[in-house]
Amino acid sequence: MTVADDIVSEIFRQDKELPGILTKVIKQRLGLSIGEFSEKSGIPASTLYKILSGKRDPNLRTFRRIITTIREIERGCAKENKFIAVIGARGVLDGIDKDEITFRKEAIDIKEYAVTTIEEAIIAAIQAERDGAAALVCAPIVSPTVEKIVTIPVATIRPISSVTRAIELAAKKIS
Repeated sequence: MTVADDIVSEIFRQDKELPGILTKVIKQRLGLSIGEFSEKSGIPASTLYKILSGKRDPNLRTFRRIITTIREIERGCAKENKFIAVIGARGVLDGIDKDEITFRKEAIDIKEYAVTTIEEAIIAAIQAERDGAAALVCAPIVSPTVEKIVTIPVATIRPISSVTRAIELAAKKIS
């Protein structure tokens, strides 16, 4: 079980208080100061201090960011090891002609997860997050569900040109 899993378990299963658990994890298990954790997570130090003192409960977005940062630190994920997971049918994945993308002068790997059912897509999303994906791309039919399950950003495939071509092909077939 990971540190992030331990936090979730202690909070939701054992009904322990978040401030004490987070303080112990950040300072003792991760060996970071609040300022260092703030820098790594992008959460303002003032917000973290309020959460750790019990003066404020984190909203869902902040809690997800905390858990994601803990997972990244735990895995030792360096920025150069980032990858985006693309979940789709083999036909869609075969259309991807590169294995990395450069964004803001940073190379980000692309890792494919081939699926044939919605259930496999959901499982692949969870696996991609466990594998260390920084974000994932998937079909619109599964993205709303996946966004509720994973803590990483999800982008939805919008196949406009291929839909138009398919409609034209269907019109041609019925003419």
